[in-house]
Amino acid sequence: MTCLIKGCNFVLKNIPHEAFAYQKDSDPEFRFQTNHPNIFPYLLVNIGSGVSIVKVETEDRFEWIGGSSIGGGTFWGLGALLTKTKKFDELLHLASKGQHRNVDMLVQDIYGGAHQTLGLGGSLIASSFGKSAMADREFSKEDMAKSLLHMISNDIGQLACLYARLHALDRVYFGGFFIRGHPVTMRTITYSINFFSKGEVQALFLRHEGYLGAIGAFLKGAEQDNPNQYSWGENYAGSSGLMSSSPELCPTQRARSGTFDLLEMDRLERPLVNLPLLLDPSSYVPDTVDLTDDAPARKYWLTCFEEALDGVVKRAVASQPGSADAAERAEKFRQKYWGKLQTLRHQPFAYGTLTVRSLLDTREHCLNEFNFPDPYSKVKQKENGVALKCFPRVIRCLDALGWEERQLALVKGLLAGNVFDWGAKAVSDVLESDPQFGFEEAKTKLQERPWLVDSYSKWLQRLKGPPHKCALIFADNSGVDVILGVFPFVRELLSRGTEVILACNSGPALNDVTYCESLIVAERIAAMDPVVHSALREERLLLTQTGSSSPCLDLSRLDKGLAVLVRERGADLVVIEGMGRAVHTNYHAALRCESLKLAVIKNSWLAERLGGRLFSVIFKYEVPAE
Repeated sequence: MTCLIKGCNFVLKNIPHEAFAYQKDSDPEFRFQTNHPNIFPYLLVNIGSGVSIVKVETEDRFEWIGGSSIGGGTFWGLGALLTKTKKFDELLHLASKGQHRNVDMLVQDIYGGAHQTLGLGGSLIASSFGKSAMADREFSKEDMAKSLLHMISNDIGQLACLYARLHALDRVYFGGFFIRGHPVTMRTITYSINFFSKGEVQALFLRHEGYLGAIGAFLKGAEQDNPNQYSWGENYAGSSGLMSSSPELCPTQRARSGTFDLLEMDRLERPLVNLPLLLDPSSYVPDTVDLTDDAPARKYWLTCFEEALDGVVKRAVASQPGSADAAERAEKFRQKYWGKLQTLRHQPFAYGTLTVRSLLDTREHCLNEFNFPDPYSKVKQKENGVALKCFPRVIRCLDALGWEERQLALVKGLLAGNVFDWGAKAVSDVLESDPQFGFEEAKTKLQERPWLVDSYSKWLQRLKGPPHKCALIFADNSGVDVILGVFPFVRELLSRGTEVILACNSGPALNDVTYCESLIVAERIAAMDPVVHSALREERLLLTQTGSSSPCLDLSRLDKGLAVLVRERGADLVVIEGMGRAVHTNYHAALRCESLKLAVIKNSWLAERLGGRLFSVIFKYEVPAE
């Protein structure tokens, strides 16, 4: 039981889209829940041979409050006697083809049309197997299996609902290996809970419901390593994902029983926590568009990632010129990622809510699996070198401008720098065909004001007021972006008396700047610029890592050290730049302080969808409501 609870706590804390509600007629039928930062208290209904009902109050405090001897073993045992079928999955398969109303007595069979006066639906089951006592005919195996499944699932649902209400709990998770992602079981339990609680209690299922005890046993065995002090992340390259409820879609993936073939988790080096500046961590959703719901967007982005695959393979091979097997490993990467994309076409819910972020992260995980941790390393080194040579000239030009003119030039510099994104095909095509394309050329690509989203006047007005105490800036790309776009902007904030925390990725993703690279870049800039030099020495400019290795940004999973700094320094401005961090994620993120979200839209389809054109500008300055 201890292992079971440990396992359940672990998946709820570490897998953002672990829990889902099942809605039969929705498309898709899985509605994933965003993890609440505080997962307690909850009710766990574990359906194995029998049913155990456990109230979980904290990491270590739980209580077995009830149960039933009528569970998965009952379905299997009675099912075997009724149908002569010995295999559990075969029984479920029979049930999926059956019609329970041939065997069950319904409310309308007893009351006829008068059932409406009782406020009951005519199709409600009044008596499970009720018709079998009065009929002289044989019943089909399928109908009997369906009736039995309904009977047991309804019973479990009602029992769970009663215990939830008795203990005033509104979160009920179903675990054990009885459910197996089987639609009929989930639908019946959901209906039962909803019916008996009058919609006040929600039935939630778990992607890894059959593995809670095993995960808990592993954690218990690893206690000397104190696994709770780490954060963990699902590895999309190794995990096989929640299977489709339609076996005919991907028959090869249903060869083994159960909804899940393999779960792979990465232990992250440092614990991850919420950004303390989130307005409401419990309602924060990082992703702007849910591709599971949005079919046209899903189709577009899956095709987009498929078409970009050749370029990624080429880049991966080029990043390791001295390796004899680079081409072979890159081909394996191609096959793996292509396979993942095809799975997601058929089963968009395989890893929870499908988003642009999850597609990017899956690609990074697949690259890492075949030992391509940083395919853009050489590109980044080269671009950093070129940009550093331009830095003194850019600063001289900025310093020569009047105050108001300089503020606009700094923002345009940030935006022009953000054009240099190797993850965007429209940009990588230009960068590969025109090696001379640089910072000034990027400025000419930008949309003229008024921008697609334009709060610049409001931002300028704010700058005429007192300086911010401390700005937290999430940087995007290496090279021109961080050196000629971000650092001049940082320098201006420092000159105003604002402290700056510059947060960069902990690990590589595309050509995004990493924390280690930012330390080298800052040192080189400090050697050229006294403002940056003194700010680093006096710790008014602090460089830190985000805890992420993604081109996007999840503000609910950030490095604990970063969160501590934000609190200590009293950050009152958050700047998020780039399409991945400020458009694909966090576009609607509500913060407790002022925020600036800016990006250049480097994808024609997305620009059109937002009502603009390629290289349209997002400049979104937000002040929280009083």
